[in-house]
Amino acid sequence: MAPTPGIRPVGDLPGTIGKTAARELSHHGIDSLDRMASHSKKQLLAIHGVGPKAIRILGESLAQNGLDFSAS
Repeated sequence: MAPTPGIRPVGDLPGTIGKTAARELSHHGIDSLDRMASHSKKQLLAIHGVGPKAIRILGESLAQNGLDFSAS
């Protein structure tokens, strides 16, 4: 298996979400909390490497910035 490049941080996303989650979110064009807020938890969980821990961390960061995940 190829090593996962350390591309953290991605935009203003928290660097604690994990290398794979950061890489995959970046590949899907999600590189900011504003872009993150336009996606639902379900949509994000469908992305390889984005699991419950990343969702929790991202949710906390969104809340600290007055944002939330999309409802749809």
